Amino acid sequence: MLSSIWRAAPVSCLAAVLAACAPALNWRDVRPEGSGAQLLFPCKPDQQERPVALAGPPVRYTLQVCSTADQTWALAHADVVDPGRVAAALAALKAGAAANLGPSGAAASTAQAVPGATPQAGGGRLRLRGQRSDGQPVEMQVLVFARGTRVFQASVAGAALADEAVETYFGSIHFPP
Repeated sequence: MLSSIWRAAPVSCLAAVLAACAPALNWRDVRPEGSGAQLLFPCKPDQQERPVALAGPPVRYTLQVCSTADQTWALAHADVVDPGRVAAALAALKAGAAANLGPSGAAASTAQAVPGATPQAGGGRLRLRGQRSDGQPVEMQVLVFARGTRVFQASVAGAALADEAVETYFGSIHFPP
């Protein structure tokens, strides 16, 4: 009996070592259908769609989302059709992200350009801190931008965010020629 335990021990140890060496973030190239965008996700995203009232009548809101390493990574996009709605839609995306973190959702905003995106005064990056619905603290970084009448919101949320991974994610977003 003892000898069978000792024979199984190296297999268990090898499995533990291999699991420890496995990367938590498995970056992959993603081109969300209908978006025109290309970016890296650290996990395989699922796609969801639903109608959302975004600075006017409802539009089809498409979301690519995945979770890994206790963080949620997402890219949402919608075509607001009317160029006059783009700035208001970007503001609504920022406000919605802050509202998701509750009244303590403190925000710091900075500019960030996305290659191939249409320059918009309402675009940019937010760093938010707040609470989840269960009261646990959460950090979120959000990048909103537009290309033509299509508005985008990229986000990463978790109890703690690794700046290098967030920079890789946001820095990979572009619109190929």
